[in-house]
Amino acid sequence: MLFVVDASGSMAARTRMTAVSGAVLGLLRDAYQRRDKVGLVTFRARSAELALPPTSSVPTAQQRLSRLRTGGRTPLAGGLLKARAVLDAERRRDPRRRPLVVLLTDGRATVAARDGGDPVADSRRAAGLLAADGVHTVVVDCEAGHVRLGLAAPLAAAAGGELVTLDELTADSVGDLVRETRSARAA
Repeated sequence: MLFVVDASGSMAARTRMTAVSGAVLGLLRDAYQRRDKVGLVTFRARSAELALPPTSSVPTAQQRLSRLRTGGRTPLAGGLLKARAVLDAERRRDPRRRPLVVLLTDGRATVAARDGGDPVADSRRAAGLLAADGVHTVVVDCEAGHVRLGLAAPLAAAAGGELVTLDELTADSVGDLVRETRSARAA
């Protein structure tokens, strides 16, 4: 499971990080017994980074999660492309693993994947690449405030994934999604 989190400068960034930290640690405790791995990619400013390489180590996750930074613009496509690269490396290590991406964003991309590109269109293309790779994706819509653009829903559609709200994200709900994904793929 790879969390891909918008850490840009919106007012909800801290809320997203708190929700993600709790969910990641809860899932890691559960994942340890199943030999699953949980990782975290964040994107902010002009780039994406692998903040927590896929691991089953709770202490490592706690240390890394305590140092997450927020602020800046939103390179959403870059975050999705970084996630794709991380999952590709994990797939080469163990082709039996079934990846799940949990993307937390309001969908408001402001940095294009390439010079002159359209940030929103680039993000949808990157989401489509995850779908083409067979990655199950859950998009957690973090949009808040009076002005809502509804950009997370088309992103979820491009990824061929599900859309949920930030209020629905808990360690239990993400754990349920993992179990449902496993069951669906086993059938």
